[in-house]
Amino acid sequence: MLHRSTLAIIAWFIICTVLLTLPGSTLPSENWMGKIALDKWIHVFLFGVMAFLACWAIFKINKKNTRQRSYFIIAGLLCIAYGVIMEYVQKYYVPNRSFDAGDIIADAVGSVLGTVYSIRKYIKK
Repeated sequence: MLHRSTLAIIAWFIICTVLLTLPGSTLPSENWMGKIALDKWIHVFLFGVMAFLACWAIFKINKKNTRQRSYFIIAGLLCIAYGVIMEYVQKYYVPNRSFDAGDIIADAVGSVLGTVYSIRKYIKK
């Protein structure tokens, strides 16, 4: 049976995929949210949580493994790669959506923050 940490990352991955592939016509139009870069903060949040949940699942599966830091870093890099891939998916396959390098930067920032937080929380020095 899957541990709840594994179920959490699977569920979050599905939620992120759905949100990132919504057609542009379903998203709010540019207004005050654009002024505070709400879209970028949402990307930081989504990918920060994704990296944290991936690291949590790794920690629960491999509690006694001495290479957890390496696995956490790989998980963070995979989250960044997923963000890049999703930008291309938006550009080529999602109506009214486009490629945004700023979103990739926000995804990377979130992934790094989630990974660093996980390393500090779960890995004993």
